[in-house]
Parts: sequence; C-alpha cells; structure tokens
Amino acid sequence: MFLRVIVLALSVQGEEPFCKLWEYPDIPLLSKTGDFILGGIFTLHNNFIASKPTLKEYQFAEAMIFAIEQINNRTDILPNVSLGYKIYDTCSTVSMAIKAAMALMSGAGEAQSSTLPCSQQSSIHAIIGQTASSPTIGIATLVGQFNIPVISHFATCACLSNRKEFPTFFRTIPSDYYQSRALAQLVRHFGWTWVGTIRSDNDYGNSGMATFVEVAQKEGICIEYSEVIYRTNPREKFLKTVDVIKMASSKTIVAFASFIDIEFLIKELVLQNVTGLQWVGSESWVSAKNVATKENYRIFKGAIGFSITNAAIPGLKEFLLSVRPSSTPGNAGLIKLWEDMFDCSFNASNPKTCSGSEDLQQVNNLYTDVSELGVTYNVYKAVYAVAHALHNLLACQDNQGPCMANQKDTLPLQALQYLKKVNFSVNRGEYVNFDINGDPPARYELVNWQLSVNGILEFVTIGFYDAFLPEGNQFIMNNKSIVWATSDVCSESCRPGTRKATQKGKPVCCFDCLPCAEGEIIFYQEKDQCILKNIEFLSYDEIMGMILIILAFLGALLTSTVTVVFFKFRDTPIVKANNSELSFLLLFSLTLCFLCSLTFIGEPTQWSCMLRHTAFGITFVLCISCVLGKTIVVLMAFRATMPGNNIMKCFGPTQQRLSVLTFTLIQTLICIIWLAKYPPVPQKNVNSNKEIIILECEMGSTVAFYIVLGYIGLLSVMCFVLAFLARKLPDNFNEAKFITFSMLVFCSVWITFIPSYISSPGKYTVAVEVFAILASSFGLLLCIFIPKCYIILLKPDKNSKKHLMGKNAVKITLKSNLAGFINEIDYETFETNFITLKNNL
Repeated sequence: MFLRVIVLALSVQGEEPFCKLWEYPDIPLLSKTGDFILGGIFTLHNNFIASKPTLKEYQFAEAMIFAIEQINNRTDILPNVSLGYKIYDTCSTVSMAIKAAMALMSGAGEAQSSTLPCSQQSSIHAIIGQTASSPTIGIATLVGQFNIPVISHFATCACLSNRKEFPTFFRTIPSDYYQSRALAQLVRHFGWTWVGTIRSDNDYGNSGMATFVEVAQKEGICIEYSEVIYRTNPREKFLKTVDVIKMASSKTIVAFASFIDIEFLIKELVLQNVTGLQWVGSESWVSAKNVATKENYRIFKGAIGFSITNAAIPGLKEFLLSVRPSSTPGNAGLIKLWEDMFDCSFNASNPKTCSGSEDLQQVNNLYTDVSELGVTYNVYKAVYAVAHALHNLLACQDNQGPCMANQKDTLPLQALQYLKKVNFSVNRGEYVNFDINGDPPARYELVNWQLSVNGILEFVTIGFYDAFLPEGNQFIMNNKSIVWATSDVCSESCRPGTRKATQKGKPVCCFDCLPCAEGEIIFYQEKDQCILKNIEFLSYDEIMGMILIILAFLGALLTSTVTVVFFKFRDTPIVKANNSELSFLLLFSLTLCFLCSLTFIGEPTQWSCMLRHTAFGITFVLCISCVLGKTIVVLMAFRATMPGNNIMKCFGPTQQRLSVLTFTLIQTLICIIWLAKYPPVPQKNVNSNKEIIILECEMGSTVAFYIVLGYIGLLSVMCFVLAFLARKLPDNFNEAKFITFSMLVFCSVWITFIPSYISSPGKYTVAVEVFAILASSFGLLLCIFIPKCYIILLKPDKNSKKHLMGKNAVKITLKSNLAGFINEIDYETFETNFITLKNNL
C-alpha cells in the first residue's frame, strides 16, 4: 500500500514549486480548530500568471468557511460539536496539491515526510477540493490509501468515477462522462458536423475529449483536427495551434480545456484577430467570468456550452464582505489577497500601507461577485455532505454503520461509510446524494455568450440538459434567442439520386455527391452508397400471384371436367346436336387459354417474354375460331331457305376444320414474324417509379402486339355479330344464344381491360392482363358449356330422343338432322330432311 504513495511523493520531489509566496508552504493559509477538522485544498494563487491571487478560488475557500460557521451555529446538525478547517494553497501545481494532502494527513510541518505510519490517525476527517482534475487525482490517489474521503467541487474527469482506483472520492459536480456526451449531442443538435477540437493536455482535457470523440463519431460528427494546449507550453506551440485554426476549413471548434489553458490561447487569438468561429466549450472555461471579457467577446462571440446550474447562498455576500486580514496564523491567507485587491502592503516600509480596515463594499471583482455561484454552491454542498455524514455517524441513524458515542474516537473510514448514504436537502430544496461511483445527478445549464443592450457580456441560459431524462428529451430549450458566429458542415447533404463519395485524404464528412447508376437508388439514412432498388414483378410467392395461379388451375380443371362429361355422353342427342368435334376442340383451346396465363407470373426471362404473348395470341384465336365455326354452322343451316340451296356443301366438316386451321395459322404467322424481327425481351423499368425497379417484358414491336390483339378482336366481333343474328332461331336448336352471351362477356372484359392496363402501375399491369385472360376464358366456358352440362347431369330425361320429339318435334327433328349432317349422315340425306322441315316452318 505504501509503495504507490512513496512513488507518488518521490515523483513530485523533482517538480520544483514555483510558488514563492510563503516561506512555509506546508502551513495552512486559513485554519481554525474544532472537534472535527475538514481539510481544504484550493488554487488560491496562480503561479503561471505572476502568482496573482485567484479571486474565485478565494471565494470557494471563504464559502467553505461560511458553511462551517453556519453549521456550528445550528442545533439540528452536529449539536454540541464544532467543525474546524485547514485550507491549503496548491499554487496551481500538482506537486503542491499532493504536499498539501500529506500535510493534512500528518499535521502541519510534516508534509516532506515520504511515508505515513498506518498506526497514526489522520488529523482530518475529510478533504474538500481540489478545483482541477489532475491535482485531484493525485490527492485522491494518496489519501485513498488511508480511507480519507475527498469531495471535489469542480474536478469533472470521468476517470475519477473508477471506484477501484479512487474508493474514497466524491464530488458535487457531474462527471464529464455526461458532459462529453452532452457536448456531442449539442453539436449534432445544431447541425455542426465538421469541427475542430482543442483540449488541455491533462486528465481533464484528455479524458473529456476522448469521450467526446467516441460519441461524436456515433453522432456522425467529423473532426478535422485535434490540438493540445497546456499552460506551461512555450509560445511557439500556441502559435502553431492558432495557425492550424486559421488554415482549417471547419469553423466550429469544440474546446475541452481548463480556463487557465484557454487564457494562454486567447492571447494569441486576440493578437492575430482570429474571429468568425463558433466555439463550443466545456464548463471549465465557457462560464468562467475571468475569460468572458469584452475584449475576448470578439473571439468567442456566440460561444455556447454547459454551465453548472446557478444558485443562491443566502448570507454569503455579507460574509465575504465582512472578512478582514490579521496577523494570526489561521488568517494568513487573506494578507496577499488584501494587498492585491487594494494595491497596498502590510510592510511598513512600503509607501502605501494597508490598514486592514479597507471597505470591501467598494470592490467589484470575482471575489465579491455572487451573481454566478454554481461552483461555489458545490463547495457549500460538499461541506454540508460531510456534516450530515458525521451527524448520522454520531446519531447512529438507521443503523447505517458503526456508532460513535465519543467524537474523539471517530475515524475517517467511519465517516466515509456514512458519506456514501447521505441524502439531504439544502437551501433551494435540492437534494444532495451520491451514486455508487460517488457522483451526483448530472444536470447542466446551456449558456450562450451574448452582449446586453448596455454592452455587457452575459451568460444567457438558453436551455437545460438532464442526463437522466429519456434519450431525445434530455435537451430542454427555453425559446430564448441564440447568438452564434456560424454554422458549419464540410459538405452539404446529397440530393436524391446521388451518393456520397469521400474526398481523398479527408474525413468522411467531406464528400462529393456522385449520381447513382441506372437502376440504383441512394441509401437514405447514411447516403454513403448507392444500392439496387427493390425489384418488383408478379411473383408466385405473393398473395396476388397465388390467387391468379389458383384461378388458372381451377379453370383448367373445370374445363377438363367438362371434356370428360362430354366424352362420356358423346352418343347422347344433346352432345351430337352441338357439333361435338368443334366442341372438343374448343374445350382443348380453353384449357390452353387458362394455362397460358401462368407464363405471365414469375420473373420475366427471355423465353417467358417470348412465350407469354404469342401463346396467348394463338390459343385465343384457336378458341374464337372454334366458336366462330359453330356459329356459322348454325346460321347457315337456318338461312338456307330455298329448296336445292347448296350453301351447306360449302361449309361441311372439312371446311370447318380448314377454317379453324386457317384462322389460327394467320395468327401463328404474325407471331413468328414478330418473334423473328422484334421479339419481346425482359427489361428493368426504372422510370415509372423512382423507388423500385419493375421487371417487365418489353414488347419489342408495339405494332406487332397491337396486330395480335386486333386480330383477336376482329374474330371476336365477327363471332358476336353472327351469333347475334342467329339469336332468335328455335330454342332447342339455338346454341347461338349462348354464344352471344359468351362473346358479350368476352368483348366486355377486353374493352374494360384497355384502360385498366394503361393505368395500372408496375406488376399490377401484368395482373390486370392475367385477370382479363382468366375472366374471358371463364366467360366462354360457363356460357357455352355449363347449360349443356346441367341438362346432361341434372336433367337426363331431357337428353333423350323421345323428349326431343315431343311438342317441338319439328325443331328437334331439325336439330337431330343438323347433328347428323355434322357427324353421322351424308349431306344428301340431310339436305332432303332439312328442306322438308324448312317448308313446314
């Protein structure tokens, strides 16, 4: 345990302290005895700026004393117990901070000792401080070995939340774990995606910026450069940083640095008049009044960042103004402060001697300014946290730990156990408590540098950040106007249809916008790549495709069933009377019509595109040719009115077969020429819809396609006209009536198809075409064959020669002879019977 402490102590021996203000730097500057002693470590003098008193740090020290005096005068906290204090100055060096911590543990004058026996009890029960993270890390590492609590009011390094490394560390300011993330989200909130970064070269800056970079990358923020500054660096390094800032293309700078380091950088920025930049800062400098001067506003105009929530401490102003220097050891620290504030000296040989009774009411500086007490309030809360822990220890409250009847026997370890569980409210009703890492709840004010109407620089609160609210609601803006210098992105967002192409040698936020290739679409979230559009076609897997397939197979199955019925009852009068040869050929063609619709479903290929329209055209012509042949036979038989008329000789069975073959061959020839010259081919349609690629069949020749459809339409119209003319022939002979209905359905479907086909987008165009094929096929099948199947299967008594020869004997005889003409008897016998029947009509 001692090895680490010895190494740490030896390491600072070589760091020669620059602070020469005190002959004995191990003696506290402010002290008072009491039953319990609290240590205080503050940067009361800045060794790097002419050893001037740090007025704000003096306010912190006096706020600690004020809180202790306030507690001593209360009866509800630590009654009959007094608190004392020992406050040391670090002179802004790590070595002095560690020596001060050793002095607090061992007693005044013993800070040079490199070891501390474990048997010796520490003279303090807790340490308040330090302001910066690096010295606080040294203090917490040292005193943690002896279980002494350390409570910092301004050390924000996230590394201090490591309980294994710093088991006794607490703080009343949020960890940079939250601030770093909040800064990244803030930058992204305002759309500044192209930034430069500056950090202090210490634990505070390095740890905070590392977290910021990690989160910034997730938020899509690009960092052009990352510069490091530190107060002890030679001027040449600060000049180099200024040159980097001036040469950079990014105009937004995120600075995670202490106010002392920023002050050195500001001097060079002011000298070179580097303006027009948007600064985003951590709480250490962005809300520091010693940085926020009117001269510096030229450089930091519109700076934005987080600040500790402001607070009011009743009575503190009066206490600060009432302090007086004296020659007592416990008040030695005020002497240099007094001399600096009133430009006098307590040395009698000096021409301007300090009386010690000068009026602080006439002074207006950071020591007397109580308008911004956020950090000072953290010191105040830290003292009260220790007081409540000691109070609970002595009162054995809630059996949280050991009970001490005599405060003289109290050890820092016992106070530490109770400090972990404190939970109390302070002046504003705010509750003070610590999580398992010793951190308080993370809440910040969002401040913006603005000039008032009177020309006074102000920190205007424009919103709040609460890390424990749900993500997306952590920023709460208050609708106040915001001043900023500029907004910054390396490249503007790419337009739709273009993609990001990273510029060589630059971060990913700098890019060119290149157009996507044909058939590609931009990936809309990142816009950093072009991807293929979604492909659309009427597939077998989707519901619409499945429904059409089921209908196609259902139609083919129904047609096959009708064929079986007709074949089984082929010798019955009703089948014979309906031209069975053409009927079977018609049923065959209808089966092909149903099945050809399947070629329209699925991803288009070279063969499917060639097959689908040609198969459709040929099978439908075959179908309509059969219907046309049946219609002509009926019409000719009943229009041969004159005896000896030989018109039926011109359209016998052979002529019927030839007519069907001829009509079909004409369509086949058209399709062959179409396929040979301009065959349909699959294509990717990227113009109809910008979001998707439509796979479809390009017709090759639109003229050929229209000729195929026109030829089907011509035959359909002819068939409809002839059937319409034969619609009033005797009923039992009249197949024309059913043909008329079927062709009416057929023509209606395809007339309706044309506007639907034109207006349907993408795959729905194909679906409409398939539906038209199926609907027209079902129309032919149902209108022509279902009435006959109804008689054959359900009314077999009407499918007999005796029934047919009843009341309508003449018509039945005609129909039978017509059937005989087609299938059974020779033409001469049919003609004699036909003329006799015709004359009787």
